[in-house]
Amino acid sequence: MSIVKNAPRTSTTLVIRSDANSRITHSRDPYYNLMRRLFQEEATATRGQKFLMMVEDRQKNGNPIKTSEWEAILEELDIGRASFYAMRNKLLGAGLISHKNQEYRLSGQFSKDLVDMARWWWTAVLNENPEGLD
Repeated sequence: MSIVKNAPRTSTTLVIRSDANSRITHSRDPYYNLMRRLFQEEATATRGQKFLMMVEDRQKNGNPIKTSEWEAILEELDIGRASFYAMRNKLLGAGLISHKNQEYRLSGQFSKDLVDMARWWWTAVLNENPEGLD
């Protein structure tokens, strides 16, 4: 039996919407809109948003969340241990957060993956000039 907190964090499914009206930048709450693309349930999306904001705030204040603080995080998010680690693993798999030196930090991997996919589609499939993407 594998322990949820040690489960593989290799990938995460993200809902992509091509409709211009569905753009995250047009949303009143972009963080939540992004979480709804990552999590199927509204409650999990809300908790994911809250956790990401906690990670962001603590990182900006120079006091990143330590993995040893998991019990306090569970209490603050009003979530069980398995649900927390499943949510956390999705955020790790998507590249939104990283787990290094027993700290949670925001990660740029999510952006790099999206840019890589967009650049590949633009140049390899559409055969467009890479400068036209910028």
